Amino acid sequence: MARKKLLAVAFAACLSVVLAGCSSSPKAAQSTPPVAGSTSATSGSTTTVPAATTTTLVTQNLVVTTAVRAALVQAGATLKGLPASDFTGLAPGMTYYAYDATTATYWAGAGLLPSPSSLQAQVSSQDDGAYLLFSMPAGGVWTAVNDGLGGLPGSACPAPVPAAILALWHWPAGTCNPPPQQG
Repeated sequence: MARKKLLAVAFAACLSVVLAGCSSSPKAAQSTPPVAGSTSATSGSTTTVPAATTTTLVTQNLVVTTAVRAALVQAGATLKGLPASDFTGLAPGMTYYAYDATTATYWAGAGLLPSPSSLQAQVSSQDDGAYLLFSMPAGGVWTAVNDGLGGLPGSACPAPVPAAILALWHWPAGTCNPPPQQG
């Protein structure tokens, strides 16, 4: 009987060591900038980088997560003075998202898809409201500006996109719209 108790105690000790290893803290270094997915235009909450981060943040394209998509739709709808429910998402093939390490700012470009049941959203998504530029300082909230006419000759960009981001997105220098889609 004493031997069974000794084995049970040894097993419990090994199990506690294994479980302690499973609950260790996450890696201190990150190879990508903090994802803005938990930041929305209405909540103001942020994702923070651990203080022990040793990796330098770089300017890079990022994946548009569900949370980022929702935040962009909300920011665009707010700009247009409409509820986010008047839009069904972002235009496929026209959405861009990146982080600019030089300015510690997230950038996005997208067109909103209006709901078929919202005439106001459909009208607001035409012409100069057809394409939006978004920016968000790290730890901030998304702001949107209409840029539907920014790609036309003689039109000024309402929110000039940094050259490093234009290069990442393969947009012509000095522009603020994606190049026309080949089709």
